Amino acid sequence: MKRALFIFGLIIGLLTADVYPCTNLLVTKGASEDGSAFLVYTNDGEWLYKPSIMPAEDHAPGDSLTIGHGKIHQVPHTYAVIGFQMNEFQLAVGETTFTGREELWNHGKFLKYWHLMSLALQRAKTAREAVEVMTSLVEQYGYGSEGESFSLVDPDEAWILEMIGTGEGGEGAVWVARKIPDGFISAHANMARIGEFPLNDPENCLYSDNVISFAVEKGYYDPDSGKPFRFNEVYNPPSPDRLKYCESRVWSIFRRAAPSLNLSPDYCRGVKGAERYPLWIEPDEKLELKDVFALVRDHYEGTPFDMTKGLAAGPFGTPNRWRPLTWDDEQNNSYSWERPVSTYNTAFSFVAQLRSWLPDDIGGICWFGPDDTYFTCYVPFYAGITEIPEPYTIGDINHYSRQSMWWAFNFVSNYANLKYSYMIKDIQKVQSELEDKMIAQQDSIVEAALRLTPLWRSQMLTEYTGKLGSEVHRRWVELGDMLITKYNDGYVKDTNGRIKSVGYPKEWTDEMIRLYPEKYKIPDWNKENKQKNLPY
Repeated sequence: MKRALFIFGLIIGLLTADVYPCTNLLVTKGASEDGSAFLVYTNDGEWLYKPSIMPAEDHAPGDSLTIGHGKIHQVPHTYAVIGFQMNEFQLAVGETTFTGREELWNHGKFLKYWHLMSLALQRAKTAREAVEVMTSLVEQYGYGSEGESFSLVDPDEAWILEMIGTGEGGEGAVWVARKIPDGFISAHANMARIGEFPLNDPENCLYSDNVISFAVEKGYYDPDSGKPFRFNEVYNPPSPDRLKYCESRVWSIFRRAAPSLNLSPDYCRGVKGAERYPLWIEPDEKLELKDVFALVRDHYEGTPFDMTKGLAAGPFGTPNRWRPLTWDDEQNNSYSWERPVSTYNTAFSFVAQLRSWLPDDIGGICWFGPDDTYFTCYVPFYAGITEIPEPYTIGDINHYSRQSMWWAFNFVSNYANLKYSYMIKDIQKVQSELEDKMIAQQDSIVEAALRLTPLWRSQMLTEYTGKLGSEVHRRWVELGDMLITKYNDGYVKDTNGRIKSVGYPKEWTDEMIRLYPEKYKIPDWNKENKQKNLPY
């Protein structure tokens, strides 16, 4: 019953939110400075997520698990899980939805993608095992979601599994999984990314028996065409709007991790004939934890698509573009705003740090952050903790509450839109101070924890995480109070509380004059004696 209720609660949370536009970054241990593997998952949807701890549990022979209107077999033992992010063996899971061919969505099947994520964490110790758990479940019970890309990362291996259904009345699923070579990173963002794949390399590539034959049967692929079979092109055909919305995020992560590749934006801009981005790349330099945080804090800054520049950003350079992101003109031309990695409607994100040289309970860290990646502050939730810090467990999206961690962050990020170019500096100062402090403490925490028995280590880590959560919550409430005081009524107050009228940036007023040359112009009666200082 516990399991049924847990998954039911998870379903309710996910179904009441649009969680489709997510972003994932996978970093193998050989691509990181200290040998950690990483998985970043942004869950983008307008909902307030409260992480929880599900303890390990034994089950009687013949037990079943109720999921929606169906049942599946239970296993003798399930593992402890933090939310639906990471389990006690440092296995982390993420996803992005690519939808693909909608006629393959089998709405009649009860097993959805979020069930597979939860079940993989409960039943698998490694990323490879997670692939086997998820694919065997859909083979037995069917698959009831649209096209999905899953990230499965443990301390030693990182896999991408891409899956799509077989349509109404169909059974099983169509899927392919590839292991990311050690020393490389990968990313996906709402488009299938696995193209060609080896058919005879089970160590590094797994796939369903029907992955090609089903495509031939449905007319998606002609084996006599002379073209290679590519999963992404067959099951998720690209279109200019999807490329701009999805692949731009992958391009931006890759171009920042490996500037030497000089990756062209042509493909994500929908240029015909442009080359697809590789499934994985080798970063120019090995990544540290803070580098991973930085890669998912991105609005295309420094590129032609920089969302902090131009008229759409307003006078103070806010990168946020309110939904809907697309619109048409009277001639039926279609337009869209950019969709960045960092977005205001991120419910939460996490950075799983997985360390093979440490015991699992302290080696695995889920660095958790509510709200927008650009504004959040990541706090370490160790695999061995038994409680989530209280501020993360409080809140209702329909009722503002200062006691809620999500609302504390959401208030700051929303208020910053009024004078973004000023406020982001104040926010990043606190963000960097707290994150740098927590990262700097990691070695001493590990050293202290390793001297304890597992039971006492769990208690120590739980208390430490609780203190960090409370401190971050307090600081973010104070940050919100400071911002609304410092920038009240459009002014900027100095450290002594004196107000200053900062006006608008010259680039913006010049643009206003260009667009409206007469609208704001003061008649020039006497240019030499013109009064320039208007009354307050």
